[in-house]
Amino acid sequence: MISKDKWAQLQKRLDELGVKENDLQENFVIGSGRGGQKLHKTANCVHLKHLPSGTAVKCQETRSLSNNRFYARRRLCDKVEAQQKDKKSKAQQQVEKIRRQKKRRSRRAKQKILSDKHHQSALKKSRQKPKPDNE
Repeated sequence: MISKDKWAQLQKRLDELGVKENDLQENFVIGSGRGGQKLHKTANCVHLKHLPSGTAVKCQETRSLSNNRFYARRRLCDKVEAQQKDKKSKAQQQVEKIRRQKKRRSRRAKQKILSDKHHQSALKKSRQKPKPDNE
């Protein structure tokens, strides 16, 4: 259960960001994934949308609806703050970094890398001591 102190801090943060409670559209949907019978029978997944900015979040961290409402609002705060400050959150930066790492190289980039390797190989071979002819 989330304490009243944390709810008060969250409300203060929402006020600082200019997010009003009546600007939020809140829907409860049936969750998915692991969690068993309790999860699949009850609508405890929170879908929260801030109408003025169009920002939406979905939260299903716990089986408790009240906890998910708190976490969804916290996530919404993070997203709205990132939009207002026009910066990317650490999680978004991490996702983009992984996407760049997994991205396939173009054919031209691969050819360039290989030609550089062949060039380095030729340089290394030219630096070797000459082998005797009697081998």
